[in-house]
Amino acid sequence: MTRVFSGVKPTGHLTLGNYLGAMRRWAAVDQHEADALFCIVDLHALTVDHDPARVRRLSRQAATLLLASGLDPELCTVFVQSHVDEHTRLSYLLECVATDGEMRRMIQYKEKAPRERARGGSVRLSLLTYPALMAADILAYAADEVPVGDDQTQHVELTRDLAVRFNQRYGHTFTVPKATPPAVGARVMNLQDPTSKMGKSDDAGPGIVYLLDEPDVVRRKVMRAVTDSGQDVVHDREERPGVANLLEILAACTGGDPEELAGSYASYGALKKDTADAVVEVLRPLRERHRALCADPGYVDGVLRDGAERARAMARPTVDAAYRAIGLLPAVSGADPAPNAAR
Repeated sequence: MTRVFSGVKPTGHLTLGNYLGAMRRWAAVDQHEADALFCIVDLHALTVDHDPARVRRLSRQAATLLLASGLDPELCTVFVQSHVDEHTRLSYLLECVATDGEMRRMIQYKEKAPRERARGGSVRLSLLTYPALMAADILAYAADEVPVGDDQTQHVELTRDLAVRFNQRYGHTFTVPKATPPAVGARVMNLQDPTSKMGKSDDAGPGIVYLLDEPDVVRRKVMRAVTDSGQDVVHDREERPGVANLLEILAACTGGDPEELAGSYASYGALKKDTADAVVEVLRPLRERHRALCADPGYVDGVLRDGAERARAMARPTVDAAYRAIGLLPAVSGADPAPNAAR
């Protein structure tokens, strides 16, 4: 089977965009059709200033929501990145293969570093080097495919470059992965700024629907969504991005077609009401499963423990092979040397 690796970074509460754009497909398709690994990449949350307690809380919440979305630990591997040492073991080797120029060209570093400086903070070295850790996340598992959006394609291209370079210098060790766009994944935009993606945020933004928002909060956010000038309901992402976003969310929730749905509405108010109802209904089973899982924390702990053990068993042979290939002396294992052995 094709092996697929996907990760969720615990830097904010998961959103409707995360669910409709990726998580729902992971549960409905990927875990059934591929040897799939889903990882809470908590080490990546440390590249900027953070609250340790919040990272722990969001990591557990993300794991619980992945399970609530329908991921089955009998079908896929769900685990936390920091629970598997092979990620950091391999990351340093890839730093020794990557170049300073490659790291500094990464778009996220070029965007985040100036923001950190503007806030008067210092830029952590990990913000520069973490693409090597991201490459290690993928290469350790010999992943064939990495489903990513446009904003992460550059990281997968770097991963491919590092894998090829390592293989050429030290012998074939890594599978060279390819980036695959999420198939039929909904593109959910911010309800208050429909030209921007609905992403995780540090605040309770009115344009972001979080998976654990109460139904009345969801309805209020959707009903207050920005629309466009004009009165007719049409699906036009360029000229009517606000209405197009509502139509696409409604279509993603109901299985409809945005163009056809547009013809069913004569007013923005009716479209907003139906979209709000559809979002509440699509999130209802996820919220119920999340509530049940929170009441049984031992189950979640067991899934993460077993997932880490399974992931470790997959990654260790590849990482050990990389250590040998690059020239590191294997560790001595077994019984202690005899008392009279030469020192």
